[in-house]
Amino acid sequence: MGRVLTAAILASCLAMAAAPLEAQRKPARRTAPRAAKPVPLQTATPEVKCPSAIGMGVKTVRSFCDVPAGRDPAQGVLIVLPPHTGPGTLTFDLHARHVYSEDEIKRGNAYARYRAGIAVATMKGDVLARGGVEAEFRTAADVFDRIGGGAGPASLKAVAPAGREPIVVTVPANVDQVTLVGETLDALTPAGRETAVMAGRPVAIVSNILFEYRPALVKR
Repeated sequence: MGRVLTAAILASCLAMAAAPLEAQRKPARRTAPRAAKPVPLQTATPEVKCPSAIGMGVKTVRSFCDVPAGRDPAQGVLIVLPPHTGPGTLTFDLHARHVYSEDEIKRGNAYARYRAGIAVATMKGDVLARGGVEAEFRTAADVFDRIGGGAGPASLKAVAPAGREPIVVTVPANVDQVTLVGETLDALTPAGRETAVMAGRPVAIVSNILFEYRPALVKR
């Protein structure tokens, strides 16, 4: 009887000892860490410091701004970009700067042609890209939009954007502000031809400024 009990106890002990050994032979599964989700792209209208705002378009409801000629980055159209990770994409529309005259249209003497070039630069003066626009004017249908708030007929301003050239610029990650400055102008108008550009002279008009970027991660 005693031998039977002893054998049973011994078998039970062996079974209990074998269980952990068996468990050791099968290592526990480790869950792989989840990959961090990439920060989605965002598109925003950046803060724009316009030295000479023209006004709002009556058709597009856009804000139009003169681009002055010059070499001083601080005197251009300043664009403050939101904090971003990696390079971002700045886009805007460039227009020729036309002075609208109803009288010249009636006299059949309203033809004008424009070629204007600008630079997109950092505040240190490093040029990131250059852009240009060409446009011709013959009739009222050739302007891109009219600007409200003027003293002319229907309260419209004489200055109007003509033509439209989309500009795309890649902005490096370490750049948080850029400037738009005018470089060249070749204008043929009823008043004559103009090619010399003095500092401060508006050479083109800009509108629809947008910035596509990945927001910078906030450290906790």
